Amino acid sequence: MTVLVSVKELCKAYGDDTLFTDLSVDIKPGEKMGLIGMNGSGKSTLLKIICGLSIPDEGEVSIQPGQGIVYLAQEDEFDPDLSIEQVLFNSLSSLDLQEKERHRRVNRALGLSGFTNAAIKTKELSGGWRKRLAITRAFCQEPDLLLLDEPTNHLDIAGILWLEQILLTARFSFVAVSHDRAFLENVCSHTMEIARYYQGGVFKIQGNYPKFEQERDKYLEAQEKKQSSLASKMRREDQWLRQGAKARTTKAKYRIDQAEELRKELSEVKARNRQTARMDIDFSGTGRQTRKLLRVHNLTKGFKDKTLFSNITFELGPGFCLGIVGDNGSGKSTFLSLIEQSMEPDQGSVKWAENLKTCVYHQERTQLDPKMTLRDALNPAGGDSVNYKGRSIHVVSWAKRFLFMPDQLDMPVGRLSGGEKARIVLAEIMLQPCDLLLLDEPTNDLDILSLEVLETSIKEFEGAVIIVSHDRYLMDRVCHRMLYLDNTETPQFYRDFGQILKARTAREKSQQPMGEKIKKEATKPAPSKKRLFSFKDKYELEQIEEKIMDAEQRVKDFSEQVQHPDVIQNSALLADTCKKLEQAQSLVQKLYSRWEELEEKKAAADQS
Repeated sequence: MTVLVSVKELCKAYGDDTLFTDLSVDIKPGEKMGLIGMNGSGKSTLLKIICGLSIPDEGEVSIQPGQGIVYLAQEDEFDPDLSIEQVLFNSLSSLDLQEKERHRRVNRALGLSGFTNAAIKTKELSGGWRKRLAITRAFCQEPDLLLLDEPTNHLDIAGILWLEQILLTARFSFVAVSHDRAFLENVCSHTMEIARYYQGGVFKIQGNYPKFEQERDKYLEAQEKKQSSLASKMRREDQWLRQGAKARTTKAKYRIDQAEELRKELSEVKARNRQTARMDIDFSGTGRQTRKLLRVHNLTKGFKDKTLFSNITFELGPGFCLGIVGDNGSGKSTFLSLIEQSMEPDQGSVKWAENLKTCVYHQERTQLDPKMTLRDALNPAGGDSVNYKGRSIHVVSWAKRFLFMPDQLDMPVGRLSGGEKARIVLAEIMLQPCDLLLLDEPTNDLDILSLEVLETSIKEFEGAVIIVSHDRYLMDRVCHRMLYLDNTETPQFYRDFGQILKARTAREKSQQPMGEKIKKEATKPAPSKKRLFSFKDKYELEQIEEKIMDAEQRVKDFSEQVQHPDVIQNSALLADTCKKLEQAQSLVQKLYSRWEELEEKKAAADQS
């Protein structure tokens, strides 16, 4: 099969820090690959090597001739005085294109981007919309292979869903570095991890993230068993060698050589298994038994003439985790500031239990002094040890718990990565026993292994937690309820992200023109009062698979039409086709939901 990019025996190091050695991987046409790995494993570096922005120490990268590769960096750079449209036109300046083709590409990109005014200057855009522009600029170049480095950073839920939809219908191949496990699950057909605990330094499967988790666990379990088996063999060989075997015969010499090869293999497997260490997070509760730690009544807050939210009422007790979700600018961080009592509400009240102890993880991490050493940041009290849960732990061991090496302890905090700074703040919080944890975007910059540990720690924390995050995967697993801030007067509480997305869809439908709404309501069947599996349901279930196939074909047809030159050059036709594509995609989702509902009714009828 044709290979777009072939990476062979790649080696890269920065000083004494070796990222990877002998790394080999192929990227094939049509692959939609998620690339994961711990912070510092070399994910971003690999992307830069593939697109020619970095040179490997050893190895080679072969690219199929004529293939266009576009790299989307983590941080976006724009001329602040250029408009959105000018940015898109300038992105095509290095390509040999006729003026007509440039206009076609820019118009198509604008049709997909969600920007309502292409004349806006980039300096007026928020962080989320700057990220949208960077992604749109990459699409505008129509690559054969798109390399995306943390594309969901700075995007809110609406932005992430927009990006997912575009990537799902994309004709190009892509490699996306991401720690967003829901994003990886939804858009990636292949998953690859760079890590030293794999032979060859890399592990790749065909499948999305949940399947990757299963295959990775099987691999690591097999590697542990292999170490145990090799260790048993080595003990027998050592016993034989201690008996004073002499290499006087060919057979004896062969066995001695075999024993040395076995020792080498065992050493390599042990070294790989040692690399599976994860960050060790364990928040400390105070152990208080108070049933109600926090009472919030009719909480209302706005700025100038805009109300962010109003009439929010709830109570929080030990062992309960409340998630705060919403688009950028919906007031999530403001809400936490009100709970923290660092800001006053316009109306309503926030009441803490007596002597309530709180710990706050701030999104900006402003409390970190960039000139302070890592040693002092991890141990603010000074000395060689930290006091954790009444135990004295040496600062070197404490640092290792958060994946820091001893030679980093005297490094200034300002030189550390975003993920490393996040670990410092989490370490500080662990040293403070508390009843209520307030976490504002704690998942930013954390790698997947660290996210898994954070997830477990939140579940096991005996106090209450309020967490703000766009990480759908983590939030669905740790939150008992989610408060969705959507700029309505009274925000609602939901069970999970699935309910939130259904509510978003319903809200969008409610904003349709009245005539269109009336027409749809008139054709909508009346809901059944009983969940009986009728003959009509049976007939519908028998026909629904064919309907789904037809609906999916319409999605495919409209996806192709969106990319047709005649459609792209006609802005009105493009907008109409994009709308039809969205409607077709919505129909597919409805049919799948209805299928599940009919199957549940059938199963209930079979059991009765």
